[in-house]
Amino acid sequence: MSEQFQEQGGAATMDPSPFRRWFFSAIINRMLRPERLAQKREKFEQQRRKTAAPHRVEFFYQIDDAYSYLAAQALSSLVESYHIELACYLVSGPLGKNAAEPELLSKLASYDASCIAAQYGLTFPSRDKLSQNSFDDSSTTLALAILAAQNSNGFINCAAEVGEALWSGDSSALDLLAAQYGCSSAEETAAHLKVGNIRRNKLGHYSGGMFYYAGEWYWGIDRLYHLERRLRDLGVASQPQKSMLMPRPEIKAGPLKDNASLTLEVYASLRSPYTAIGFDRAVKLATDTGVQLVVRPVLPMVMRGVPVTKEKGLYIFSDAAREAREAGVAFGDFCDPIGEPVRRCYCLYAWACKQGKGIALISNFLSSAFADGINTNTDKGLRIVIERAGLDWQQALSRLGELGWQDSLEANRQAMYAAGLWGVPSFRLLNNSGEQVLALWGQDRLWLVAREIQAQLASQKKQINSEEDNE
Repeated sequence: MSEQFQEQGGAATMDPSPFRRWFFSAIINRMLRPERLAQKREKFEQQRRKTAAPHRVEFFYQIDDAYSYLAAQALSSLVESYHIELACYLVSGPLGKNAAEPELLSKLASYDASCIAAQYGLTFPSRDKLSQNSFDDSSTTLALAILAAQNSNGFINCAAEVGEALWSGDSSALDLLAAQYGCSSAEETAAHLKVGNIRRNKLGHYSGGMFYYAGEWYWGIDRLYHLERRLRDLGVASQPQKSMLMPRPEIKAGPLKDNASLTLEVYASLRSPYTAIGFDRAVKLATDTGVQLVVRPVLPMVMRGVPVTKEKGLYIFSDAAREAREAGVAFGDFCDPIGEPVRRCYCLYAWACKQGKGIALISNFLSSAFADGINTNTDKGLRIVIERAGLDWQQALSRLGELGWQDSLEANRQAMYAAGLWGVPSFRLLNNSGEQVLALWGQDRLWLVAREIQAQLASQKKQINSEEDNE
């Protein structure tokens, strides 16, 4: 299966054979079956009970990762709310092919964390302060040394303080924390990082800010509710009547309606599991709020030279599956559309848009490939997509193979990168002057897009009322 996750470069790269396409799809479908997940969980719990082991959660902290800092702020509450043993490790960031666009990721993570922190009741420097402050190597080294000197309980108690001092650029506070909690030597710190990286690699992941429990990974604050729900199902919540620490935010269209003064740009890919579970919800949000929707499709990452490793691919699919279940979105009967199916659909997109069916084409392609198991690599499969979108198959057939669509998709990719984004689905919200007010990556940010739409509309309403009062 790892070969299927190797770098693939668009039309210049050989597409997978029909057997490889089927084989990879079959493996993913087997992995995503809910009953298989339930069996795996029960197997872990049987083994835990057999050895009388505690419910052990492991946390992997990356010192320069904004999401790790946010997650660190929840550690104390997590151990207070659940009867668990929490083991904390220091790790480095993703390496090699797991580190796609590391500079963009670092900037986006900080920006994103500044957007979501307050919504979760956490702290993070504002966007203005982030642009002014950046911690240097000596501060990072000192912060690592403080954390490396702690056992897990000590780490839980001081990680948020250390992170606050580091991310706020307060070197004096770091010095005081070093005096209070102690520091490891450079050799000891390096040894702690090595242990953490080895443990993370052994368990099959690559990133920081991750929680691990009994065979499954949970990314930072955004996926903590999945872990909390699992722990509650196991009966280890100390106060089960209380609400979860980090509940999943709801996508609320809100009371204010727009007249297309705001624009929501959606950057979508036809081979993205996250696009598959978020596209229709993004369309619905635009419809429900009245904002103007602009869909800007791009080539899948692996078709534009961004590698996806086996570890990353498996995590993405498993995470998308549980996100889909939570959102009530059909997902899991998968037939990989990589390569020619994507190209054939994209060459028809402009034609579909002229008939007002562009959104329907993308929506039906995604649902066919990710939920209905339709082989879009065949004429029979593509015809199902075309006709579900309300388009004429014979007309579509005559246009297959037309060129020119690549330029449009490349322009979309460049616009996405210019906004500091590169993954899909990504969203840009533009105000009534066409200025960007929000640029976020991920289907799990639609709730924040919805809130910002309401904030922009409230601001417009306030301005109108003020102008009327002054007349």
